[in-house]
Amino acid sequence: MRSMIAVTATATVALCVTAGVLAITIFRPDPEYAQCGAAQVAGGAIGGPFELLDKNGAVVTDQDVITGPSILYFGYTFCPDVCPLDNLRNVDATALLAERGYDVTPIFISIDPERDTPKVVGEFAANFDANMIGLTGSPEQVAAASKAYKTYYKKQDGDPDYYLVDHSTMAYFNIPGLGVIDFFRRDDTAEAVADRVACLIDQTSSN
Repeated sequence: MRSMIAVTATATVALCVTAGVLAITIFRPDPEYAQCGAAQVAGGAIGGPFELLDKNGAVVTDQDVITGPSILYFGYTFCPDVCPLDNLRNVDATALLAERGYDVTPIFISIDPERDTPKVVGEFAANFDANMIGLTGSPEQVAAASKAYKTYYKKQDGDPDYYLVDHSTMAYFNIPGLGVIDFFRRDDTAEAVADRVACLIDQTSSN
């Protein structure tokens, strides 16, 4: 699957990266986590309560899902390029962390509820990793979750079945009780993500 993902990059990357760059302006440095290279204020305005649907169609809240350190990403299953690559990076990072003794959960939230049913999202997540959590919801639920995390998405005009969705591409590191304490850009490698997350977990554990 990885070789197939690697050759799917298209011009949509530019659209998604642009949206992701715009999203960076909402973050401020946090001196407490400076030694880890973090750029997000702990407990800041990013993140918050949400109510979505899991792979079985059951309603879940952020407290049901984020029960430990988590890397959360907004995308959609029909995304031809950046979503597969970013989710693969997140999964690889959590695998590296697991080897070091850190338990971190990758979470995928669809911003395309029109096509991404609970079953579709569940299968998409399972294709990457058995531990990945896939979530979707009604348009209103998805919009509320996106608003909480200050993400951007917009459905493109075109074919009603094969349309694309422009969206921001940040991945958010979340710890229960602290909220989002860091974010990762598209060009952050799995190794870099793992190193920062490990440092952040150690730092928060020592406080």
